[in-house]
Amino acid sequence: MKPLNGGCEQPPLPQRRHPVQKRRRRRENGAAAASMKSTVVLLAGLCALSAYYVYLPLPSTVSEPWRLMLLDASFRVAQQTCNLAHSLGLGHHLRVLNFMIGTFDKLNPLFSEHAKIMDTLFDGVEVRVYEPPAKKEKKLRRSVVYIHGGGWALASARGSFYNNLCLTIAESLDAIIVSIEYRLVPNFHFPVQFEDVLRATKHFMRPEVLAQYSVDPSRVAISGDSAGGNLAAAVCQEISQEENVTTRFKLQALIYPVLQPFDFNTPSYQQNEVTPVLPRFVMVKFWIDYFNGNYDFAQSMVVNNHTSLDVSQASSFRELVDWTFLLPSRFRKSYKPVIPTLGKAEIVQEIPALLDVRAAPLLAEKGVLHLQPKTYILTCEIDVLRDDGLMYAKRLEKAGVEVTVDHFEDCFHGCMIFTIWPTSFSAGLRTRDSYIKWLDENL
Repeated sequence: MKPLNGGCEQPPLPQRRHPVQKRRRRRENGAAAASMKSTVVLLAGLCALSAYYVYLPLPSTVSEPWRLMLLDASFRVAQQTCNLAHSLGLGHHLRVLNFMIGTFDKLNPLFSEHAKIMDTLFDGVEVRVYEPPAKKEKKLRRSVVYIHGGGWALASARGSFYNNLCLTIAESLDAIIVSIEYRLVPNFHFPVQFEDVLRATKHFMRPEVLAQYSVDPSRVAISGDSAGGNLAAAVCQEISQEENVTTRFKLQALIYPVLQPFDFNTPSYQQNEVTPVLPRFVMVKFWIDYFNGNYDFAQSMVVNNHTSLDVSQASSFRELVDWTFLLPSRFRKSYKPVIPTLGKAEIVQEIPALLDVRAAPLLAEKGVLHLQPKTYILTCEIDVLRDDGLMYAKRLEKAGVEVTVDHFEDCFHGCMIFTIWPTSFSAGLRTRDSYIKWLDENL
């Protein structure tokens, strides 16, 4: 049968879309465009919020500012996560934070092909001993007792940061390094940390133990950073007063030490109130944790209500931390002392350790300071603790002690341990090398 058109097939007519389909397609295209636009806006907002969270105004002198901002932002995220875990009853925020630090440490396993590393006990206290390879000529070595920082609550002598530091000191100085693993907050509080370090140090300083490690008794130093600097200074003061100690330190080297909870409004505390790594409020909380105190006191301590003029227990110590006299004018700048007339005497009544010299070495009397060995103090401009170190240096000098102050204008608190990936800073390398150079020249 032939087609009616004479054998030629007609092309199919184009299908006409129903108006409903057209509207649906337009809606779909519009929804896709809107979704894409929303995604872009959301990403832009997240980027803006992230930048806002990370960014901190820093002095123009600071080295590697963006890396420091990222490090600080990481710290804040970790601390806020731990605070959330604490509030949910999952564990004390310091325990959680220490667990996170320990997990991070495992990313940086460090081994030495040269130095011998031994974990042992000194009078019941855990220590790690670093011993460089023996040389052909047998001679007594110099030695450094090192106490790690971390607010009396964090880090470890066995962690990668301090393992790396102590290995570097041992190999650079050809010295025996004893790194003390004192017990930590929140499981233990003051004076346990002080007593651990004192016991381990006195054990090591016994003549027979020094001989066991081939250490020259006349060339031993004590050192520490931050809270470890606090413990080093306090133990050095204690040993200098003990009559039955036969071996004493030749040197003490304190790295941005925390030395007093009396005044949280020194110029460096005011200048660096929200500085990276260690803002003022965090330092106040570290002190409260150290003493097992009440967090409700924190805001009052920030404004020095715990040492106001009506707190009679504080009156005898006031001139010992008078930074208007102890600090050079370039550090005082235009800052004013904060000395409330009325405060909260109950803070010192409930936490008497705030005025205990074993916790606050800066409060020691001149006679004790006079007994201290030759001293090195490293300070950083971007650090709430800068003035603690500078005031201690001034008081030691006034007591007749030879002091070297090594100040870094562009460095920040804690920088000396940040020398390994992914937290390697030029500030860490420079401060570490300067510190080791002084030890090499003086020990």
